[in-house]
Amino acid sequence: MEKQAVQHKGYQRLFEPQKLSFGLIAPMKGYANSPFPDMNDHENLVKRTEDAGFGAIWLRDVPFYDPGFGDAGQLYDPMVYAGWLAAKTKDIVIGTAGVVLPLRDPILLAKQALSLDHLTNGRFILGIAGGDRPDEYPAFGIDFENRAERFRDAVEVMKAVWEQDFPVHKSEYYGQLTGNLDMVPKLKSGHLPLINIGRARQSLTWIAENTDGWIWHGPQARDVAGVMDMWQRRNENEYSPYGYAHFFDLDENPDAPVQVSGNFLTGGRNHLIEYWENQREQGLSHMLMNLKPSQRDPKAILDEFGEHILPVFKK
Repeated sequence: MEKQAVQHKGYQRLFEPQKLSFGLIAPMKGYANSPFPDMNDHENLVKRTEDAGFGAIWLRDVPFYDPGFGDAGQLYDPMVYAGWLAAKTKDIVIGTAGVVLPLRDPILLAKQALSLDHLTNGRFILGIAGGDRPDEYPAFGIDFENRAERFRDAVEVMKAVWEQDFPVHKSEYYGQLTGNLDMVPKLKSGHLPLINIGRARQSLTWIAENTDGWIWHGPQARDVAGVMDMWQRRNENEYSPYGYAHFFDLDENPDAPVQVSGNFLTGGRNHLIEYWENQREQGLSHMLMNLKPSQRDPKAILDEFGEHILPVFKK
């Protein structure tokens, strides 16, 4: 089945065949020695990120601090924070990476995403994830073992309320819609992009057929040539963006070699440009970076990207 081109301003700005865009995971700064970032300067860093020319700011969904996990994300709820970002930015895409879908009511989440679609004037992208912190599930009274089934069910519910007028839909886990209620306002472009973050225990075929792109993480994710071979076959060679996420630090020495270890990537700008250009040629559409392990001044990193790295990939 031929995939329909996604008509959405933010999606088209961020994802384009044979192009590579860059995004940062909030709070766009390092906090290597603590699970909690200092958010006092986040407004300034948001502005600096947009001014530098990054394609997107991505927000994580971390409802609880889990000492065993060791990272509280950007502290603020992603959907609330996205609303604040909508008022503080003009052009940059705002996305979630990703909302833990099995822990959220899909109707309320659909309404929140629909609201952000309007408040951002089409710059919001909903990244959805299955959740990797088992201790959170009992707190919500939700079975960790059926999270894959709940994930698929929730996607169907959201699409029903977005795409149908007075929707009729019966859900296995969440409830039913009988055609007497309608969700308003309608989506600005008729479609809100869903990006699968990680695998969420889903097959690549399901991800290709039910979402608008895939962002992975971990050592396997950076084997772009191998991943793209699998991904393009699932998409029947139609374009669907693939990106991956890494913990990241930008070396002060512009000629420092690229180093990768587990889920960490570092290097100087000159060799990173070569590294990313090679991956762009292999089909990579988006590079998503988390500066948590960085010890550098984040403003210096943002400025270096804006002056030396991002312009190379906008030609």
